[in-house]
Amino acid sequence: MSPLVSVALVVLGGALLYVGAEWLVRGSAGLARALGVKPLVVGLTLVAYGTSAPELAVSVVAITGDGDAMVLGNVIGSCIANLGLILGLTALVRPPDVDGRLIRREVPILLASVAAVFAVLANGVIGLVEALLLCTAAAAFTIYTLGASAKEVLPTAEAVLADAPDESPHEGVFKLGGLALLGLALLGGGGYVFVEGARGFALWVGVTERVVGLTVVAFGTSVPELAAAVVAAARGHAALAIGNVVGSNIFNIFLVLGGVGLVAPIHGELGELRLDLVVLVGITLLSALAMRGSRRITRIEGVILFTTYVSFVVLAVAGWQ
Repeated sequence: MSPLVSVALVVLGGALLYVGAEWLVRGSAGLARALGVKPLVVGLTLVAYGTSAPELAVSVVAITGDGDAMVLGNVIGSCIANLGLILGLTALVRPPDVDGRLIRREVPILLASVAAVFAVLANGVIGLVEALLLCTAAAAFTIYTLGASAKEVLPTAEAVLADAPDESPHEGVFKLGGLALLGLALLGGGGYVFVEGARGFALWVGVTERVVGLTVVAFGTSVPELAAAVVAAARGHAALAIGNVVGSNIFNIFLVLGGVGLVAPIHGELGELRLDLVVLVGITLLSALAMRGSRRITRIEGVILFTTYVSFVVLAVAGWQ
């Protein structure tokens, strides 16, 4: 495969992933609202799962081709990109205010999800048992968040769906359902095209699938979160990026690793992931520190997070482990 074809496949796959995730969220959200489901429930479930759909689609395709390194690189790299690139850039564009209630609920779970990576890879493989435990944690997190949020009024769910305001309640249920199904189909096709292009690119450049997963694939599958954060910041809702990033990271670890582990075992040695895990732990702790209490994340903190992400990418490409 020529390098131009590989790059073209990566770009095409990334576009399909973005459009697929967008249509999945738009169709599902419109369908839920047409059926009378509360916007809060839609925002905390469909939107959260939808933005993690590209990571899941790419990882499932990768694992069927023995791409264990790409799966782990994608998940860990996406988590690092969400905190360093997305949260960092959001703070630079418009420093977001932190909702203390939301942070008290979700940040401890975010830290626990990072610890879970070490636990499930302690024996070098994420098998069926570990996968079931991760999926159970994802379901428990969803139920817990919905139960806690039902007691308070949060404008964030409505604002997350502000990117799809044109969905009229009079739109047909079949049309909205079809849009959601088409989005799922695009995610599947986009995941396949993206992985094939990324693998070809890795062979051409001469780097490992782990590095491609940590950089190219991780960035590509984080496009929905990045787009949502940029739109939210531009509209004066920069604080939305916090909930989106935190929730996405939790789902990336619990849902994506768990879901892929149900398809096939994921092999990975902690010793081979030293740099990735050290940066993941470090940038998660930095983000948790920036989000402490009810305060505003400063631009200086945004610079620190963004610089950490860029430094990690440089070290990964340079071959550090």
